[in-house]
Amino acid sequence: MIFGVLGRYVGWRFLRTILAVFAGFLALIFLVDFVEMLRRSSDIEEARPLAVAGLSLLRAPSIAEQALPFAVLFGGMASLLNLSRRLELVVARSAGVSAWQFLTPPVLAALLVGVGSVALYNPMSAAMKQRADRIETRLFAKTGRTPTDSTMWIRQRSIDGQAVIRADRASDSGAVLAGVTAFVYQPDGAFLERVEAGRATLFPGFWRFEQARILAPGEEPRDAATYLLATNLQPDQVAQSFVPPDTVSFWSLRDVRDRTEQAGLDASGYALRFQALLARPLFLVAMVMIAASFSLRFFRMGGVARSVLSGVAAGFVLYVATKVMSDLGAAGFVSAPVAAWAPALAGALGGTLVVLNQEDG
Repeated sequence: MIFGVLGRYVGWRFLRTILAVFAGFLALIFLVDFVEMLRRSSDIEEARPLAVAGLSLLRAPSIAEQALPFAVLFGGMASLLNLSRRLELVVARSAGVSAWQFLTPPVLAALLVGVGSVALYNPMSAAMKQRADRIETRLFAKTGRTPTDSTMWIRQRSIDGQAVIRADRASDSGAVLAGVTAFVYQPDGAFLERVEAGRATLFPGFWRFEQARILAPGEEPRDAATYLLATNLQPDQVAQSFVPPDTVSFWSLRDVRDRTEQAGLDASGYALRFQALLARPLFLVAMVMIAASFSLRFFRMGGVARSVLSGVAAGFVLYVATKVMSDLGAAGFVSAPVAAWAPALAGALGGTLVVLNQEDG
């Protein structure tokens, strides 16, 4: 059944529908982003429509990657309902084919899509997103506006203890920070002082804060022309901490995570992104099982609209749960593997349980 004529037919129909739905999502995202970018860049002389279209084209794959689970859900429900409407599932069941047998090809197709999206599509979309961010930053910097919140946080360790540095902007590959606030801690972890400065420059072994204001517990605020803060960071390590995880290829995430941890910076975002990509094939399988839970109903028995809405709602709940777990993982409340794998595993087991109850009682 799995590799026979019927298995190849079901699997190909399922895969083709998923790709068609994803292509529709990609086109819609491109059009919406193109219109929004035209609005935002209407007063920029260099932002010609063709250049803005190219920028939206670079941004669209990364945004569409987040919609891939819904493409699998909608594509799975559409293909299964279509097979039921044409009575092909009825004929297959009458020939002794169980639901688990004709669900195996869609599950394998979802695994194939998941592996392909992680190994091939993600590196391409990450590279395009990184290039789009550079173009967008350069384009909007000329107007004094930034496309997104550019606040940066750096956590470092040195011989004097730990420090957390916040900066509004960075230049020279992270060697120069503007709008800087540093929270300095003693080696035993006790808070020492807060340092505010308009500018901070990274030199070998230390940061130099210019025109700094120092606030320490129990003391009056004092000003200093320069303030030196020990560090073990290099400019390339600081610049690396400003790279968003979604602009790093799957094949580079582990190296970036390890280098960031060695520098004493927060690498939880890279670890969470890596685990989420590893769990994506299982998450897509969970979407297939959810689609099957609400789409195996005989088409002529009615209630199709309610089943479709229920399936969409269930998929949306699973997606929201994934986002909540990601936020908990990014905040450090749960580990990155748990935050990435728990929703996918729960969705796959839940969908399997519903199908098992429907088919075998």
